[in-house]
Amino acid sequence: MIRRTTLSLLLLTAVALVYGFITVIILPGQTAEAAGGKVTDPLGVAPQRYAYFPGTEELGRDEIRLIACGTGMPSARRSQAATCFLVELGNGDKLLFDIGSGSHANLQGLMIPADFLTKIFLTHLHTDHWGDLTSLWAGGWTAGRTGPLQVWGPSGAREDMGTAYAVKNMLKAYNWDYMTRAAIINPAPGEIKVTEFDYKGVNEVIYQENGVTIRSWPAIHAGDGPISFSLEWNGYKVVIGGDTAPNKWFLEYAKDADLAVHEAFMTSKTFVEKYGQPPQLAARINLTFHTSAQAFGKIMSTVRPRHAVAYHFFNDEDTRYQVYEGIRETYDGPLSMADDNMVWNITRDKITERMVISPDDAWDVPGPNRPLPPDRSRKSEYTKFTLEGRFDTSDVDGVWLKSFMEEYGLTEEDLKGGE
Repeated sequence: MIRRTTLSLLLLTAVALVYGFITVIILPGQTAEAAGGKVTDPLGVAPQRYAYFPGTEELGRDEIRLIACGTGMPSARRSQAATCFLVELGNGDKLLFDIGSGSHANLQGLMIPADFLTKIFLTHLHTDHWGDLTSLWAGGWTAGRTGPLQVWGPSGAREDMGTAYAVKNMLKAYNWDYMTRAAIINPAPGEIKVTEFDYKGVNEVIYQENGVTIRSWPAIHAGDGPISFSLEWNGYKVVIGGDTAPNKWFLEYAKDADLAVHEAFMTSKTFVEKYGQPPQLAARINLTFHTSAQAFGKIMSTVRPRHAVAYHFFNDEDTRYQVYEGIRETYDGPLSMADDNMVWNITRDKITERMVISPDDAWDVPGPNRPLPPDRSRKSEYTKFTLEGRFDTSDVDGVWLKSFMEEYGLTEEDLKGGE
């Protein structure tokens, strides 16, 4: 009887698999196992998180969490933003490395208060590495950030090629945005403080606060100015390579890294067939100002980090394996093929790779600080011409406004500011 039942169950399972359905019944006293570990209570939860749900896990005091908010290319696509890595430390610090075009949406999905996302470190000034600084600047301002952004970035061979020049003129380009928000909200969150450091500095300390040391060294990419970063904290070391061709500085100063991020570009043939590049440029891309998969592998075989991360390629079904196989020609160590919303938890005994599960429609999350009131000393950016064009809707707005003001204790004075 037992043998017949077993055979029947095996047959039923086989049929279920063939037709694409299967039903699992947990009887009392039994346990079910899945990727999340044993579940013994029908009302319980999986004890092991094989995905990361933002805001649900406390970061250990001796732990680092690195999240890829962008891993792709300059060409925009919904599935992959441009370069952005968020480092979260067990001391509470949150540090952004690059903020490339499209990456702010993934960052928003992590539901982190704007007051915790104020420090940005730029590897260089291509738009796919800093294009969403404007979005973070304005978005955080409207989301209740109470202070300025702080940006660290390299100088250039000329003044007009450096980070200070770039940010200053970005703000000039967005002057209408700044002036109107400053009058209506508050000017303080609209400020950006820039610390520009010498791109020629070799393993130079460019930041040191709260037990965190960040160093930079030169990279080789498109012209003078790009750099790579290392972050050291609590005996850990994380390296963010930025964009670079293979270079001697990375080989020397990325050693002993717990996790090393470095570009590994798509094959030159892929650039011709899928990215629309002429063959001569497609060949030079992987030889002179970016790094091929094979060269990435040779670099990591020399540096030997605890874990290597390859990024800066379109992570598609028909492209990732070409990059992966190229890397495996020259490197056999621990490896991640980075994609947007990939996360790594770094501890003393292991490095765990998972994926972020976050909402597409994330709202801004209130932080610890009370939003600033309007600066009523600022002059309105309206003129009489525009204000005379208003259409009076006070008769319909008055009903909801009265109850709203009562609920939140507002006065007529609170309604003034920039208008």
